[in-house]
Amino acid sequence: MGTYVIAYDVGTTGLKTCLFEIDKTIRPVTNAYASYNLYMVENGGAEQDGDEWWEAMCSSTKEIFTKTDVTPDQIAGISFCSQMQALVLVDKDGNAVRRPMSYMDQRAKEELKKYMAYGIQIAGANIIPLLKSIAVTGAVSCSVKDPVYKYKWVENHEPEVFARAYKWLDVKDYLICRCTDEFKMTRDSAFATLLYDTRKGKEGWSKSIANIFKVNMDHLPEIIESTDIAGNVTAKAAAELGLKEGTPVFGGGGDASLIGVGAGSGAIGDTHIYSGTSGWVGTVVGKQLVDTSAMIAAIVGADPDSFNYFAEMETAGKCLEWVRDHLCLDEIGMFIEKKNITEGTEAEYTSLYDYMSEVIDKVPAGSNGVIFTPWLHGNRCPFEDPNAAGMFFNINIDTGKSEMLRSVIEGVCFHQRWMLEAEAKKVKTSDVIRFVGGGALSKVTCQILADVTGRTIETVNRPQDVGSVGAAAIMGIGLGVIENISKVKDYVPAVKSYKPNPANKAVYDKNFEVFKTLYKNNKESFKALNG
Repeated sequence: MGTYVIAYDVGTTGLKTCLFEIDKTIRPVTNAYASYNLYMVENGGAEQDGDEWWEAMCSSTKEIFTKTDVTPDQIAGISFCSQMQALVLVDKDGNAVRRPMSYMDQRAKEELKKYMAYGIQIAGANIIPLLKSIAVTGAVSCSVKDPVYKYKWVENHEPEVFARAYKWLDVKDYLICRCTDEFKMTRDSAFATLLYDTRKGKEGWSKSIANIFKVNMDHLPEIIESTDIAGNVTAKAAAELGLKEGTPVFGGGGDASLIGVGAGSGAIGDTHIYSGTSGWVGTVVGKQLVDTSAMIAAIVGADPDSFNYFAEMETAGKCLEWVRDHLCLDEIGMFIEKKNITEGTEAEYTSLYDYMSEVIDKVPAGSNGVIFTPWLHGNRCPFEDPNAAGMFFNINIDTGKSEMLRSVIEGVCFHQRWMLEAEAKKVKTSDVIRFVGGGALSKVTCQILADVTGRTIETVNRPQDVGSVGAAAIMGIGLGVIENISKVKDYVPAVKSYKPNPANKAVYDKNFEVFKTLYKNNKESFKALNG
């Protein structure tokens, strides 16, 4: 019998609780899902409810034990892979003093202007705090979505609420607190505040950077490693969760940290591509570096001995949801039979990707010249522009929905190639790339990605669950079952490999060159329409 652990994948709209057995592989045993709300409020606000997160965690934990013979006393540990860069302010009892502000919250525009977006700027940041931040943290807070501006927004707009705050936590760190009564934050979450000195390990809070933003250092919690035990499940939490009191709770990590680990791409030089709602290209590197011109930075991950060189796009799988809602489920032509599909479930992924694979596989590579730009919510890398938008380019009288549908997949893959090539200017990316996330469920998408990038693409079992696999692997390391992060690949074997088709690659090379010109040629138009 192997070692049983529970990993919680805490997303934007729901929480998936996954039971794994770690033996020769990290084997999924069973899982359960519970949803919660995302509250969109005025002026660009996006909030969630900490009690709803906890209720989802409790109900889904109890549910998994109805699906298996594994009992609570057999669970060697629990941990998390969660959304990042939220702001959860809690009091001394661990209660949230207000609804947590999601990573999507964009209310703090004035705070951004006051502390960073003023005077002489490079990449949206004043040159003086920018240089200080890069020297200390290896990155810079230059987005309205960054947590420090949410923190300042609460201080400025809700002073009575702010006065009750004891600690500043991220999503999983709040749930760790609910489990253990401990106020702790993993290094990757600390880095995501962009107040963390990457040279100092667990002692990494930077007073000099905190002073730039006038952050109260007492609000910053103790920093731990992802593989550390943050604490043990209290009697109260055990009763609510259906777990055994004293069960170890490991630090875990954010999705950007653990998806690569769960993909089996945790060793230096490994590259993975993730396609979920958003998307990214990540390469593990041995030192910290930044490319401000392409908006790529080497961020702190779960491994204290390496960094993740990280290029992100805002909308990857989200483009496919748009296709589902506005092309496939057309209320006029009924292009595809409308099905009652619950958002975010495995049934949705299976139905959508099976359909797309069937349709787009009949369309030739290059979509008969149609090109789609996947910038449905602006873009971050290799250019940052909130005004950038999606478009279908080169439609003619013979163009049909099938070509448009395939061009959306190709457009996402083109952008992933663009980010991959931007990374390759600074670091060596791997010849074999692990492809994970919901996008990797489609064999056709996997082959298109191989043809577009010219790289061999590998997929793993249940690629949509690699974040929770990463959390399980972290516990395996903490428990001494797995040697280290670079060895996780031995526990997460590839199940399918896709070689690039040279004939298709030639078509895609031509279309890709046009794809890259579309932003430059339309930048001013995007600004005129959306600025």
